[in-house]
Amino acid sequence: MYINGEWVTSKSNLVREIVNPATNDSIATVTEGTIEEVERAIQAAKEAFYKNGWKLTYARTRANLLLKVASKLEERKEEFAMLETLNNGKVYADALNDVEDAINQFQYYAGLATKPHGQTYDVPDEIRAMVVREPVGVVAQIVPWNYPLVMASQKMSAALAAGCTVVIKPASQTPLTLIRLFEILDEVGFPKGVVNLVLGSGSVVGNTLANHPDVDKISFTGGTSTGIQIMKDAANTIKKVGLELGGKSPNIVFADSDFETAVDYALLAVFAGQGQVCSAGSRLLLEKSIYEKFVTELVARAKKIKIGPGWEEETEMGPLISKEHLESVLRYVKIGLEEGAELLCGGKQITDGAFAQGNFMEPTIFSATTPDMRIVQEEIFGPVLVIQVFETEEEAIELANGTNFGLAAAVFTNDGAKAQRVIRDLQAGITWINTYHPTFNEAPWSGYKQSGIGGDLGTYGFEEYLHTKQINIALNVQPSGWYKG
Repeated sequence: MYINGEWVTSKSNLVREIVNPATNDSIATVTEGTIEEVERAIQAAKEAFYKNGWKLTYARTRANLLLKVASKLEERKEEFAMLETLNNGKVYADALNDVEDAINQFQYYAGLATKPHGQTYDVPDEIRAMVVREPVGVVAQIVPWNYPLVMASQKMSAALAAGCTVVIKPASQTPLTLIRLFEILDEVGFPKGVVNLVLGSGSVVGNTLANHPDVDKISFTGGTSTGIQIMKDAANTIKKVGLELGGKSPNIVFADSDFETAVDYALLAVFAGQGQVCSAGSRLLLEKSIYEKFVTELVARAKKIKIGPGWEEETEMGPLISKEHLESVLRYVKIGLEEGAELLCGGKQITDGAFAQGNFMEPTIFSATTPDMRIVQEEIFGPVLVIQVFETEEEAIELANGTNFGLAAAVFTNDGAKAQRVIRDLQAGITWINTYHPTFNEAPWSGYKQSGIGGDLGTYGFEEYLHTKQINIALNVQPSGWYKG
């Protein structure tokens, strides 16, 4: 761990084995933090912010540090990408894209740090009224295992650009690229206590961060149930909360869409990242008139997806993150069958030959679903697609909005007006027309309903780490004259 500018191990001597999900072989051993280490990290961040002047550093100073991080990450991007593949299981090309995103995030927020973010107002009085934005203080950040480097980078770069200090916890399964990133943060010279890395379980480290009175804001990306608990814990001290949670995102395909494009993106929407993506298009809504043709092509192509270890060049879909998560996804397959859904393909773990030791699963597609089924309503977070059928635009919208989630959604149609109407009525924070998955660091990432509050990325993500302060200055200094005596 990295606390107050020093590399440390837990005084408890507890350790955790980190495994490669493609083989389940151990690839690292990391220290396991306790409440004591969390307390030390928080106090170091508090002292750096309030006593040692980090909040008063020039924006240009903060920007230069972030640019140095981006430069050094660029120099080591292949190393980071391979480490992400080994630790997370994702395809190497995807991991390399993640590193490129992380580099861009540090560059983007370095630029944003020096841009104006204050206002003045013309008020009907001899008063100069203004608003300034100030860093919120000590920020706790908890990142998930599906995008270990990207999620950490987008949260840290925004918070540091705003002038906050950071205590960050990676997912227990995937700490390796964040440890490497802290090597860079240490090398470029962030002052002691400004950035702190604590490893450990959510039940120990995460709970302490959420409940601690000296943490001014907590930013969490992960499952909805955990997010709900963090929100409850944070309420005890009324700290700012940012939650990016689960999804069950609809991908709506109308009959007038480009057929090949729609099929291609229906596959990408759900099977990219093994389906372990919060914004995955895990519900495919098909107009009835194209159902038979579309499903025939979709299933045929799903069966051809090349599955294997992420480091092999031809691999298109890697393993799931862990044995436990694989078992969870397989349980949902069983639930779907018990509920009466029709399994069109997949549904099994792959155990042949070289796959025997890894967490590999077939691409899985269900049809004949109803809105009340658990496989339609609940986030499975794996390579499992459920198909729903509609006949009218209004029915498509009703089905699309028919879950507790509202993270992402897509519409495929060649009717521009229809696309705009449907997007307008969808309850989702990230949407696409005739594409799926491309997002950009310049644009906000946030959800509706139980997919979260607040958000990351863009200017909106930057403002999440700032307070607004109103300042009123008298231009004509004299008594108010209110009291007559």
